[in-house]
Amino acid sequence: MQKPKYQLIVDFIKDKISKGEWTIGSRIPSQRHLAKMFDVNRSTVITALEELMADGLIEGKAGMGTIVTNNTWTLMGEQSSTNWNEKVTLGIHKPSISTVQEINEAESNHHLIQLSKGELSPEIFPLEEMRSILQKVSNQMTPFGYEEPKGNLKLRQAISDYLKNRGIDVSPSSILVVSGALQALHLISIGLLQRGSSVFLEVPSYLYSLTVFQSMGMELKGIPMDKKGIKVDSIYQTKGKGKSILYTIPTFHNPTGTLMQKNRREELLEYCKREQLPIIEDDVYRDLWIDTIPPEPLKSMDYYGSVLYIGSLSKTLSPGLRIGWVVGAESVINRLADLKMQSDYGSSTFSQLVAMEWLSSGLYDQHLETVREQLKVRRRTALEALNKHLSSYATWEVPTGGFFIWIKIKPAFKVKRLFDKALSKGLLLNPGSIYAEQSGQFIRLSFGFASINEIKVGIFQLSQIIKDVDD
Repeated sequence: MQKPKYQLIVDFIKDKISKGEWTIGSRIPSQRHLAKMFDVNRSTVITALEELMADGLIEGKAGMGTIVTNNTWTLMGEQSSTNWNEKVTLGIHKPSISTVQEINEAESNHHLIQLSKGELSPEIFPLEEMRSILQKVSNQMTPFGYEEPKGNLKLRQAISDYLKNRGIDVSPSSILVVSGALQALHLISIGLLQRGSSVFLEVPSYLYSLTVFQSMGMELKGIPMDKKGIKVDSIYQTKGKGKSILYTIPTFHNPTGTLMQKNRREELLEYCKREQLPIIEDDVYRDLWIDTIPPEPLKSMDYYGSVLYIGSLSKTLSPGLRIGWVVGAESVINRLADLKMQSDYGSSTFSQLVAMEWLSSGLYDQHLETVREQLKVRRRTALEALNKHLSSYATWEVPTGGFFIWIKIKPAFKVKRLFDKALSKGLLLNPGSIYAEQSGQFIRLSFGFASINEIKVGIFQLSQIIKDVDD
């Protein structure tokens, strides 16, 4: 005999509690989420929750939702259980804001139209070339262990050659292989910066959706931008030299797509040299130019070792490889390499060998040509759909590279619930609030991941949601 639907929910929650996966103090999913999980209406969920409350396992708490208050063992009279939930807020690293956590969870939902993801579509992934390289690396494989602290030397030489073609002349000894740009930022925050330091950065910025610097006790200070990039005359240090650092994404900025112009780059470097303000240059989007090659990196004009340069294959090839790099003064790279060894004892040897083959074989540059062609088609599709469906409600700039269009909803339309309403309609996008954009009128739309048809459908749905958002 088939169990009632509410009983399936009861059994599911009891199972989670009895296994210790949902410990005492854990908040269980919302009624809406459970209803969606089990494809039932809210009244069925409420019936299940009421039974669990009667059993003494859960309890509704004001401002906290529904909380696990006991487990099956405590109800059987055993000793009280350790409450790990009392400890989850004690660590020094802060949690992501709730919206970011929700986005991270939703990005694995294949039923949503993904206008949020800052990565390439599976349609652009070079599957045959990757299979060929994996086979080649496998055929040449010998027993391998840990790599040297800075990463595989052949990969670092390949990165050195790659960077030379982009204006940066650096030897392999000044390159550290990392597991993506985010690890680079983490190593910098724990190894090079003092607690209480100021981190200057564009506002809005990708870093505001992270906690990597704030968790180390540093203060983020937003600097406004215009169409040429960060406004240098707005940088104002108050804590004395040596206590601040500048973080910037000058090429196809996340989330706005802005490209810092050459004269602005020169102005920024001159200011930072004069004020002894070190720079972190996050250049992971550089190779995603669509119209023309962007100005050379800040690092290419750095003759004093004041710029730490971050690059990655995650945006251009595959985030699954987990391969990026940091370029800097040799003494700084030595320090970061030591911290990386303490953290994970080096990035995957196999991934490093695969990345080396991509960069040294010429296949990577060939792949980039395909990527740029595809991004041009996708950008055109997105702009045509925006002009057709959203021009009455919003404005935007045309990006010359990268994945993102930074959309400003006109003030006449209140978009406070836009993210939630879009998600309920099967559309995932990034609200400007996670990048510290205060007006609540911006969204970041990605044309890199969704299919061509999904881009068209998603933008049409977005226009309907904005139109009806006050209903």
